Order: sequence, then C-alpha cells, then structure tokens
Amino acid sequence: MNVHVDIPSIKPLIGDKLANWLATPRPMLIDGKWTPAQSGKTFAVYDPATGEKIADVAEGDAADIELAVRAARKAFESGPWPSMTPSQRGRLIHKLGDLVLEHADELATLEAIDNGKPKHVARAADVTLSADMFHYMSGWPTKIEGKTIPISALAAPGNQFFSATRPEPVGVVGQIIPWNFPLLMAAWKLGPALATGCTIVLKVAEETPLSALRLGELILEAGIPPGVVNIVTGFGETAGAALAAHPDVDKIAFTGSTEVGRLIVKAAAGNLKKVSLELGGKSPNIILADADLDLAIQGATAAVFFNHGQCCNAGSRLFVHRSIFDRVVEGIAAEAAKIKLGHGLDSATDMGPLVSQVQYDRVTNLLASGHNEGARAVCGGTGVGGKGYFVRPTIFTNTNPSMRVVSEEIFGPVLVASPFDEVNCALVAEANNSIYGLAAGIWSNNTAKAQALANRLRAGTVWVNCYHVFDAALPFGGYKQSGWGREMGQAVLSNYLETKAITTRLPV
Repeated sequence: MNVHVDIPSIKPLIGDKLANWLATPRPMLIDGKWTPAQSGKTFAVYDPATGEKIADVAEGDAADIELAVRAARKAFESGPWPSMTPSQRGRLIHKLGDLVLEHADELATLEAIDNGKPKHVARAADVTLSADMFHYMSGWPTKIEGKTIPISALAAPGNQFFSATRPEPVGVVGQIIPWNFPLLMAAWKLGPALATGCTIVLKVAEETPLSALRLGELILEAGIPPGVVNIVTGFGETAGAALAAHPDVDKIAFTGSTEVGRLIVKAAAGNLKKVSLELGGKSPNIILADADLDLAIQGATAAVFFNHGQCCNAGSRLFVHRSIFDRVVEGIAAEAAKIKLGHGLDSATDMGPLVSQVQYDRVTNLLASGHNEGARAVCGGTGVGGKGYFVRPTIFTNTNPSMRVVSEEIFGPVLVASPFDEVNCALVAEANNSIYGLAAGIWSNNTAKAQALANRLRAGTVWVNCYHVFDAALPFGGYKQSGWGREMGQAVLSNYLETKAITTRLPV
C-alpha cells in the first residue's frame, strides 16, 4: 500500500488565483457583505494530509450569530425575497447550480485540501451532486401547492364554506453541516430552504469551511438577495450552540453525530423551534449465497471505504453467507490492498486522510479496542504514522455484537464482517441490532428474496445490488437514532414549510 504525502507546497498544484484567495483571511457572509468576526478572532484551517495551515477564517460566535439571524429575519420579512414569484426564485437557484459547475475544478480543489478527499472524487461526486441538487430544487418553487378541501361543518342550515390550504415558508432557518461532504451538505441544506422561500443562517464545520465560503461568493454572483443566505464560520460550542438556541430562529436543521443531535434538540426547546436531524449510522450490508460475488465484493469495498469511511451511511457491518464468507473477505482484503493512500491533489490517490487529529485519534482508539477485545484484523488495523491523518483500510473478523467496533459508529475505513447460515429472523434481528437505522445493502440474484429482506430492515435507505446511489430526487434519512425527517426529494420540502388552512364563509 503506497502512501503519497510528501508534497512540500500545495501552491504549484492549486494555481495563483486560489493560492491568493487562501492567503487572505476569509470573513463570513452576513447580510450580503463579507464580515469579520465581531471579536476580531480568526482560526486556522489545516490540510489533513500534511497538517500544514492553509488558511485563516473568521471565528464567529454568539455575537455574529445574532447579526446573521437579524439579517435573515429582515430578508424574510421585507426586501426582494418574499416578494419574488416562485419562478423568479427558481431561476436564481438554477443559476447557482450553473455556477457550481462552472467553478467545479476550483471547488473540488478546495475539498481536496480542506477535507482530504481525492480531487477527482470530489469533482465527480461532491461537486456534480451539489449542482444537481440546486438544479433539482430550482423546479420546486412553482410546484409547491395547496389544495381545496370539502368540509362538513356543523353550522346553521344553508351555510357554505370554502376551505383551502396554503403552504408557507417556515421562516428563518438555522442550518448546521458536518465536515465529511462540506460542499454537498451545504447544497442539501440550502437547496430546499431556498426553494420554499426561507432565509438561512448556515453554520459550517470548523474543520472544513472553505468550499462553503467560496459557495457564498457564488450565491452573491447568482443574484440571491442580501440576508437570504448568511454563512457563519466558528465552533460548535459557541456559534453552533447559539444558533440552535436562538429565539428568533424558526427551525434548525442539523447533520452530524447522534450525540450532538441530542444537544441540538435540547437547545431548540427554548422556543420549541422545529428540528430536523440527519445523524449517525452503523449500516448492515448483507451478501446472500446466490449473489454475484464479483459485484458484491466490489460493492462492499466501496460501501465502507468510500470517502475514507467517513460516511454516515457506510456499510460498516458486513454479513456474508457462511458458504462464501472466506471468499468474500479475502476478495475485499485484496481490493483494500490496492487502495493507494495519499494527498487529495495527487491524481494517483484513491483514499485520503481522515479529516483531523481528533478524528484520527478516535478511529485509532477504536481500532485498538477491536484488537484488545479479540477481533482479528484481516488487513489494516492501524494508522499509517508520520505526516497526515492516514488510517489503513481495515477488516475485522471474529467479532461479536458487544465489541465497540461492532456497535459504535467509527466514521473511518473499518469493516466488521461476520458469517450467517440462513436468511431468517435471526439474521434480520442481528442486522437491525443497532441504535441506528440509516441505510442497508443487500446482494442477491433473487430479486424476490432481496425485496422481502429489504422490507424487514429498519433503515431509511436500502440498496439492492448497489451501494452509495444518491439522487436529488430520492429522499434520504434514517429510522431510530439516525434522525428525524428526510433530506432531498419532495420529502425534504416539508422540513421547511408550514401549512395554513383558510376557511371562508360564502355568502348565501
């Protein structure tokens, strides 16, 4: 396994324009203006492949959240945004999608140096899907409709009524996004909120703020009015907590860990603001005896190792029929051995580093617990050491449900594999044996059998003979402690809408 991290300077690889952009301390977007933190503080952003500082950004806190919420409230109550027609809003959102594609290379480069993911992956997946989200959502403003409802009111004879529903934007929305897909998570959040006519304060992850700040420039270029989208950089304990608790925020939307999701719910209780949560996962991936093994092995490899395993829906618990268990595990291990670790700007890189020292320490601590509790590492099992936060792709066998590597979300390139003998209630119970219920995978050439199994899994998304298939039109979200509500598709619109019923007594 080759590790390519010996890159003395990123400047020759990113060009003068982006290098100069990074060299200038990046302020926040508040009320259409680029604004430093009220405290004057900044914090450093690091390249996770080298540990070197690549930028400084404003360290927003409660005072900056106050300014951003005030700007969002003003933009919601007055100004051009609430008076725009749905088609006008849709055109602006579509233009933003166009601009994302126009600047695709630049945005992918920022993701590579900020998050660590390979640039070619960010270009093909993160940027493309972000643009598609804006393009898809741009069609919804003209299709958010109410309906008329016949009623049977207990009233005096002869009275007639006309009743109709009116969908309305929920108001000022606070959105908090994670570091694993910085640009894409911003698009997932901003697209539907803009489509429904809300105004937004977006708090981005402190580890990966750069692509969202560049997106903010594109938001202004697209012509979205001042105050409609405000972007605050800062830490969760200060800026994030202030946003979740702010009394003039009507709704909070959070993507991140289940632990922080619980804190968001508590903070939102003050004014009973609406809450949607897209949280953690420990997703089962089940390979039946009749599966196409070549397809299943490739799919199971990608299911857990894509994006360095830093996916909430990663297929991190693998269940394989005992008759093919050794072949599948050996096959995935062989695929893992081909994965080239390296800097995201290296075109040969297949897998970059974890996002931070904190994440590296968490993952390696869980790897150590797996060894200490008796699991067998078929491959990997350790960090790489040296510069950067690299962890080797790992497969554990000889596991049991009580082990931390089996029960906890690792958020790293770690797979736990176990055999099963029959597709029965015991298998279903074990697959569902998790506090999470975000995603699942099934591999079988028997479509009826696979569908029957999919129906029994407690997960918001089930992939059959595929994995990591996303589309802006498909709803995504989880059961149990994987969250509340759905992202994407028509389903996400309900997160940002109120329904008003209007009944009028008609003249006799």
